[in-house]
Amino acid sequence: MLMSTNSYLEFYLSLLAWIINNGLWSVLCDTGLFAAPFGAIILQEWLSARQQGADEGNKGLLSVPRIENRLWLAYTVVLFGCAPVFPVSLTSMVFDDAASQRCGVSVAQPTETAWGTTFNTIGERSANVPIWWFLVHALSKGVTASATASIPCAPDIRQMRMAIDSSRIDSQVLLQEVADFTRDCYGYSRSRLFTQRPQLSKSQSHDAAWIGSSYLLDTPGYYDTDRSRTPRISWPYNERRDVSLPQLETGAGYPTCKQWWSDSGIGLRERLIQQLDPSLLTQLHGWLTGRSSNEIEDATLRELVSPRQQSMSMSPGQVYQDYGSSARGGSINQGLNNLATNTGLALGSFSNFPAMNALRAALPMVQAFLIMGTIISLPLILLVSTYQLKTVMTVTFALFTLHMLTFWWELARWVDSSMLDTLYNQVSASNQLLLSLPTSGFMEGTVTAQVIEYVMGAMFIVLPMIFLAAMSWAGFSVGSIADGMLSKGVAQAQDAGAKGAGALLSAGKALK
Repeated sequence: MLMSTNSYLEFYLSLLAWIINNGLWSVLCDTGLFAAPFGAIILQEWLSARQQGADEGNKGLLSVPRIENRLWLAYTVVLFGCAPVFPVSLTSMVFDDAASQRCGVSVAQPTETAWGTTFNTIGERSANVPIWWFLVHALSKGVTASATASIPCAPDIRQMRMAIDSSRIDSQVLLQEVADFTRDCYGYSRSRLFTQRPQLSKSQSHDAAWIGSSYLLDTPGYYDTDRSRTPRISWPYNERRDVSLPQLETGAGYPTCKQWWSDSGIGLRERLIQQLDPSLLTQLHGWLTGRSSNEIEDATLRELVSPRQQSMSMSPGQVYQDYGSSARGGSINQGLNNLATNTGLALGSFSNFPAMNALRAALPMVQAFLIMGTIISLPLILLVSTYQLKTVMTVTFALFTLHMLTFWWELARWVDSSMLDTLYNQVSASNQLLLSLPTSGFMEGTVTAQVIEYVMGAMFIVLPMIFLAAMSWAGFSVGSIADGMLSKGVAQAQDAGAKGAGALLSAGKALK
């Protein structure tokens, strides 16, 4: 039977906690303070016997079995709950990735990181675990893992959406090139599209609303006609293609917009794909099994090069580009105004998304720190309680409750992802490929969809609260304490996430 953890942070903090726990117990043993509760037990039982009435018989004989029983119970608590026995190392504490393997999620093993060689010891100190707490840790983690394994596998759509929303074009040169492409290609082709007014289906109209539009790429008279207005070193000068255009000493040519976007190895599309996290594309391919790689990549790139994303990629005073407008000058004000005003009904959701992401990230971290604090406090808690069995059981259920929170967060995540999967699959029938990705739909969705956002965010707090309350119903007052610590631990991160979006919206309103 092994001790397991669910995150590298929990692994590190648990090892650190047991090292400090062992240090505190050593201090209590070296100073003799560990024996003070035994004297307190004798005194308590003797005073309790003296308070009995005359009808209880010989008070001295009455106090002896009581003292004996209490002392034997205290000895048992010290032996099994205080004395360190089992060593904590990578052989007895492992990172549990069974669920991730079953659901096809790749997780780095400790041996593949610095964790595999560094954290057998911390500061050249190792730790041991008392028998009882070793069993409590193993059993609570086992129950949590079994409960979590009963939840069906589902892609974490919310996390994929957050990953796409946080994707940025890191290269300022590439960001400027996107602005140039928007000005030289998309602006002229889209203007021509409005002038000619062809009959477009709903999906074609949706596709024509971004710079990598398949309609503009494949339809004659658009991207095959328009070209870069400035020479590009990656495309050599072609006398037939670049006739009447100046030829520079560098040999740079003027590619057509179709070449500029699509050419293998040097096209703008491939270089933009390199800005995306490969693991994100792998997750999207695993979820959207009915879509081709090009469709998934185009839908993701559409978000990456959108004016909203690019406005977040820029730094003050640098370039901002909006579809169909100038790439330089005062368009930064227009971009922020559009960002602030176009959200419309989703203003509340806009600030809720970062807050929810921060909440999900903060909860397991707070859980790990609470477990660490509980483990460190064990010697002092048992000492002050005079090694009472009731205290041991209360702390046991407290640790079990903290470990079990992982299951409730995973359940909330699964319900959230399943609802999003169902809703996105319903709208994807319209062949608007972007709506099949977790990056839109809700930002411009219905009021019901936005209410779901708030409700599902609250479930990460409400479901654990129900479980904590149920533990209190069982007679152990651990629910309200753990609930209060969790709420205070994540409140600051959640507020900071919401304030970040609020600050952006405020900036947009100020510049309006």
